[in-house]
Amino acid sequence: MPLFKNGTFVDDPWQTLADDVAVPADRSVIVSKTRYLAERDALAGRNAPLGLLLQPGEGLEEIEADLPRFAVIALAFPKFNDGRSYSTARLLRERHGFAGELRAIGNILRDQVNSLHRCGFDALDVTHPGTIAALEKGAIKFVHRHYQPAAVDAVEAGPPADRPRLRVTPGQA
Repeated sequence: MPLFKNGTFVDDPWQTLADDVAVPADRSVIVSKTRYLAERDALAGRNAPLGLLLQPGEGLEEIEADLPRFAVIALAFPKFNDGRSYSTARLLRERHGFAGELRAIGNILRDQVNSLHRCGFDALDVTHPGTIAALEKGAIKFVHRHYQPAAVDAVEAGPPADRPRLRVTPGQA
């Protein structure tokens, strides 16, 4: 599946490996947390970049010290109604200071794209056909002004520009 990054589809240089597939020595790979914990020393000795795949609900406690080793962390969205990976993304960006690529993988609906960006995701590996079509057509409009701050510095939070009555001091109206 092509990767949506920086507003366009690009070829994905990363290979997401199943736990039973041998790790190629010279290719950028994404491995599961289970595999990483089982093969931590062998994977740390590789020269090629390493990525991590986290399923919803998998904690960061066991790998917190290893986060700087990962060039990319992919968070799975197996169902559109499972939002636990949003929380993990915010924790990675805000609490742990993860500066690498944060990737959302799975069944992502077009309505989720803006929220993913606000949580710190900078790449999408989408499987939902409708979302892929909307991204290809440029039909998803990004919101650039919000009421609340976000995990991404580029997202601006500010007062509601089109609702001036909300800026009136109480008693002035």
